[in-house]
Amino acid sequence: MTLTPDESARYARHLVLKGIGGPGQQRIKAARVLVVGVGGLGSPVIAYLAAAGVGVLGAVDPDTVSLSNLQRQILFSDADAGALKTEGAERFVSAINPHVRFTAHPEWIDEDNAAGIIGGYDLVLEGTDSFPTKRLVAQACAAAKIPLVTGSLGQFDGALTVLMPYRGANPGFADLYPQDPSPEDSPPCELAGVLNVLPGVLGTMMANEALKLIVGYGEPLTGKLLVYSARSGETTVLRYGKGP
Repeated sequence: MTLTPDESARYARHLVLKGIGGPGQQRIKAARVLVVGVGGLGSPVIAYLAAAGVGVLGAVDPDTVSLSNLQRQILFSDADAGALKTEGAERFVSAINPHVRFTAHPEWIDEDNAAGIIGGYDLVLEGTDSFPTKRLVAQACAAAKIPLVTGSLGQFDGALTVLMPYRGANPGFADLYPQDPSPEDSPPCELAGVLNVLPGVLGTMMANEALKLIVGYGEPLTGKLLVYSARSGETTVLRYGKGP
């Protein structure tokens, strides 16, 4: 995909960056990326992928913006309160980069629509706080042979990994999470709380994994779970594989 003069000026720092350059930026422009969950993790993912110039950026979320979201969901402002999150995300994306085509899916993803929604994209990022939804998205991506970057948050820590179980001996979601955690072990953030900068750190890391997969620089976190602690500022990478 040829870059316009405006795009060449906009992405100048990528064009001179070894490992991306013109060919890499063209791959970013040609990419079709879906973000499931426009919340704490989805916000920085959408912001950075839009700024990077992803050609088509889709977002799945049926929720509306509340004031309590503004502590960490950087796509929104007071003016978005009560509006659909996908509408607020679309306004943000059009303001930061008019070259990105945004596609809103203001519905929740379920067994009936997952394949139809995901099938229109070549990469998916998921950052919801529902383990059944995570498992469903992972299964749909595996069936469609689409890479998945999935992340989760605690109060002061978070984790992310890349799933491509259809390729070689790569493990899948069930290898990492054989069972969903109980509500007591994984309470929602409205009950447990969450540090406001934590989704920004993890979401930016997720966006980086997406760009790795699109462009081809570095090594994606396949078979690796990256765990970040905001208390210590440290990251730990745990390896996991197929089977028990």
